[in-house]
Amino acid sequence: MYQGEHGHRHVHSESERKAILNRLSRVSGHLESVKRMVEEDRDCSEVLIQLAAVRSAVTSAGKALMRHHLERCIVDAVKNDDPERIEDLKSAIDKFIK
Repeated sequence: MYQGEHGHRHVHSESERKAILNRLSRVSGHLESVKRMVEEDRDCSEVLIQLAAVRSAVTSAGKALMRHHLERCIVDAVKNDDPERIEDLKSAIDKFIK
């Protein structure tokens, strides 16, 4: 269970949480590989390509989390007439797409 910025609580299913954690673990491993590439003084072009892949994977993880949030949490907020949670989403989206 997660308690948000304004004290709202929502529950992520174990499978949803696991899927996001798996994505983030892969990103973390990929980033460690890029770090090793720099330590090994690999070609800058190769490093840049791998950094682009890491950035894409982070964005993909964020999109998956946002999709879940829209499908579950925001639908619940609308049903319960909770405009504060919708404002929280707007703020999170603004920060995510900067």
